[in-house]
Amino acid sequence: MFNPTRNQVRQLFFDTWGKYGRKESLSGMETIALEVILQHPEYHPILRDYDQFIDKDYLPEFGETNPFLHMSMHMAIKEQLSIDQPFGIQEKYRNLAIKLGDEHAAVHNVMECLGEMLWHAQRDQTSPNTQIYLDCLDKSIRS
Repeated sequence: MFNPTRNQVRQLFFDTWGKYGRKESLSGMETIALEVILQHPEYHPILRDYDQFIDKDYLPEFGETNPFLHMSMHMAIKEQLSIDQPFGIQEKYRNLAIKLGDEHAAVHNVMECLGEMLWHAQRDQTSPNTQIYLDCLDKSIRS
């Protein structure tokens, strides 16, 4: 299982943005990262300032969103959707996208549920429970 460090994840986004700007070839992973980066123009200034942001801590208690975590979760969800794991996520995502009329908004709903599952696992010191994830998605579809 691939388990990159915080700086490796950030480096992927910085390198991808730099290569894109220089019109260089991208690897498969960089191509996926670029799709996510292009959906988030609010993060482009961050990706242009390596020295300021490579080591920046984002503290939720100050209302800060970690752009690298956010983009990484987008990439994780893209992977889950591509292989339908956990099983049924593709259908639930499609239903959310139809309900919301916006695929990006649907991914953000999925992201909230992924975050909830991970929060429970961290709080309870257990492995992530995909049933929590899928139940959360079902609630999002129904509400």
